[in-house]
Amino acid sequence: MSGPLLTPEQASHKVKRNWSVLLGAAFIMATSAIGPGFLTQTAVFTEKFQANFAFAILVSIIIDIGAQMNVWRVITMSGKRGQDVANMVFPGLGYFVIALIALGGLAFNIGNIGGCAMGINVLFGTDMKMGALISAAIGIGIFLYKEAGVAMDNFTKILGGLMILLTAYVAMTSNPPVAEAAIRSIAPENMDSLLLPMVTLVGGTVGGYITFAGGHRLLDAGVIGKANLGEVNRSAVTGIVITGVMRVLLFLAVLGVVVAGYKLNPANPPASAFQFAAGDLGYKFFGAVLWAAGITSVVGCAYTTVSFLRSVHKWIDINVSKTIIAFIFASTAIFVTIGKPVNLLILAGSLNGLILPITLGTMLLAARNKKIVGDYEHPAWLMVFGVLAVIITAWAGWQSLLGMQALLK
Repeated sequence: MSGPLLTPEQASHKVKRNWSVLLGAAFIMATSAIGPGFLTQTAVFTEKFQANFAFAILVSIIIDIGAQMNVWRVITMSGKRGQDVANMVFPGLGYFVIALIALGGLAFNIGNIGGCAMGINVLFGTDMKMGALISAAIGIGIFLYKEAGVAMDNFTKILGGLMILLTAYVAMTSNPPVAEAAIRSIAPENMDSLLLPMVTLVGGTVGGYITFAGGHRLLDAGVIGKANLGEVNRSAVTGIVITGVMRVLLFLAVLGVVVAGYKLNPANPPASAFQFAAGDLGYKFFGAVLWAAGITSVVGCAYTTVSFLRSVHKWIDINVSKTIIAFIFASTAIFVTIGKPVNLLILAGSLNGLILPITLGTMLLAARNKKIVGDYEHPAWLMVFGVLAVIITAWAGWQSLLGMQALLK
C-alpha cells in the first residue's frame, strides 16, 4: 500500500506548501547573491563593456545553473548538508570548509550590514550606525518567530520581488538599446576581454556560501530523496533565473545611462545610474533596492553560515535561531564599533573564491559515491557543467589570491 489517499483539499494544500518552500529556497539563494557588491559589480562592468556585457551575463547564467543543480542534487539526494558530504568524501575536509564559510560569512555580513545602513541613509538621511542597528533588529526579528523558516521565505520573496520591480522601472526609464544587447548576448565584440567579468559573475552568484543557501533550506524543509528530484531541479533553476532577471534589469538600467553619455560616479556607480535615469525618485529607488539587497543578504548569509556551523557542536544544532541571531549581532557590532575591516574583507573575498571549486569538486565526487547518494544516478551532462565550473572558479580564486597578496603588501 502506498498510504492513505489525500482529499482534494489536502492535496492542494500540500502542493501549495511545497511550491512555497521551493520558491522560498530559490529566493533565499537569489537574494543572498544579490547584495551590495552585486549592484556595484554589475554597474561597473556595464559601464566598461556596455552591450557586450550581455554575453558574459548569459554564459554565467548557464554555468550557474549547472553548478547549482550539481550541489543541490547531491545535498537533497543524500539528505546531508554540504560539510557532512565533504567529510564523507575526505575526512576532515568538511571542517576546513566550515572554517572558510565562517570567516567569509562573517566578513561579508559586515559588508551587508554596511549596505543596509547606506540604503537607509539614502532613503531617510539616517546616521549610518543607526541604520545598521535598525536593519539588524529587523533581521533578528525574523528569527524570533517560532516558524523562522517560513518567515525567512516570505521576507526574501517580498523584498526580492520589490528589488526586481523597482529596478525594472529604472530600466524602462533609462531607455536602453535592448536590440543591440540581445545581439551582443550571442555575438559579442572582443570576446576575450569578457572572460574575467564572466568568471567574476559566476563566483558572485554561486560562489562561497551562496549556492548552499537554498539547498540547505530544502534539506531543512524535508525536500529530499529521488521522489523530490523534479522539485529540486525547478527550485535550483528558479533561483538562478531570479538572480539572472535582476542582473539583466540592472544591466539594462545602467546601459541606457552610459549609452546616453553619462559618466557614473566611481564612489557609488549604481546610485548615480539610478539617479541619471529617473532623477531624485530613481535615487530613492536605489536606496530601497540597496537596503532590500543588504537585508536579504544579511538573512541569507547568517542562515547559511550557521547551517554549516551546526556540525561543529550539538548546542548550535539545537539552538539554530539563537546562533543566527548572535551571528547577526556580532556582524553589526563589528560594523558599528570598528567599521568594515578592509583587510578582513579582502582576505575573505579571496578565500571565498576558493570555496566553490573545493565544495563543487567534492560534490561531483560524492555524486558517484553510492554510500552517499544511494541509488541516485547523476547525469553526465551535469558532471560536465560541474567540471567546467570548478575549472573556471579555481582559476578565478587563484587570480583573486594573487590580487590579495598585492593589496596586503
